[in-house]
Amino acid sequence: MLAILPFPNIDPVLVSFEVMGRTLAVHWYAISYIAGFLCALSWMRFEVSRVGLWKDNTAPLTKNKIEDVITWMIIGTILGGRLGYVLFYQFDAFLSDPLRIIRVWEGGMSFHGGFIGVITAALLYCRKTKCNPWSVGDLIASSSCFGLFFGRIANFVNAELWGRPTDAPWGIAFPTEAAQNCGQALSEICARHPSQLYEAALEGIILFIVMTYLIFRRDWFKVPGQIIGVFFIGYGLARVIVEGYRQADLQFISIDNPFGYIIRFNEFGLTMGQTLSLPMVFIGMAIIYIARRRAI
Repeated sequence: MLAILPFPNIDPVLVSFEVMGRTLAVHWYAISYIAGFLCALSWMRFEVSRVGLWKDNTAPLTKNKIEDVITWMIIGTILGGRLGYVLFYQFDAFLSDPLRIIRVWEGGMSFHGGFIGVITAALLYCRKTKCNPWSVGDLIASSSCFGLFFGRIANFVNAELWGRPTDAPWGIAFPTEAAQNCGQALSEICARHPSQLYEAALEGIILFIVMTYLIFRRDWFKVPGQIIGVFFIGYGLARVIVEGYRQADLQFISIDNPFGYIIRFNEFGLTMGQTLSLPMVFIGMAIIYIARRRAI
C-alpha cells in the first residue's frame, strides 16, 4: 500500500466578519502578499544601510525612499500579475469576455506578468527619480524571494497549483475534486506532488541563499546588474524543473496532450510555465555578461 500524506486541514480564510450585512474575508493568499512586501521592505532597508556592499560605497536609495519603491512594486505586481494571467492563461476567454480582466475576485495571478509589471514599475520609478536602474533592480531582485516563498505557501494552503500524480512517499492527497481525479481505480486516493512546496524551496529559500552569499561574500552589488541576472537564471531554472512535476493548466490539457505542452517534440514538450521561464535563463546570462563588460 502506498504511503500518502494527508493534506493539512487549513482554512484558506484566516478570518471573516460581517460589515453592513455582507461577509468580508481575509484570505491567507492576501496575507502572503502583505508578508512578502513587508519582509522585502525590511531586507531592502538593511541592504541599503550596508553602504560597503555597493559600488563606490554608495547605495542607490536611502532608507526613506524604500517605501516609495515598495509602493511602485505593489502596483506593478498586481496589475502585471492580473494582465499576465489573463493574456497567458485565459486569452481565449478574455477575447470572448474582455471584462474578465477586471474580475480579480475570480482569482488568477501570473508570476511572469507580475514580474514584467515590477520591472516596468521600477524603470518608471528610476526614470522619475534619476536613480541607477541596474542597482535598484539588484536591490529589488535580492528581496523578491520573500514574496515567492509566501506566495507558494499560500498556493499550498489553498490546495491549488498541485503537482502531477505520484507514488513517492511524500505524495499528498489534495482534497479538491479536481485533484482527486487522476484516473485512479474507484475508491482509491490520488496522491500528487506538492509542487507548491518544491517551488517555495527552490525559488524562495535556495535562490535567496545564493543571492545573499554573492552579495555579502562576493560583493556582487558592486557590479550593478549581476544580481538581476542571478535572479533571472535562478527563477528560470527553478520553474523549468518544477514544471516537470506540476499539473498543467486545464485549458492546455487534452486526451492526446495529457501534460499540457504548448510546444511539443514528439513525446516531449514544454509547458506554458517552461516556455515563459526558459528564456529567463538566457536573458539572465546575458545580463551578467553585459554588467561585467560595462564594469571593465
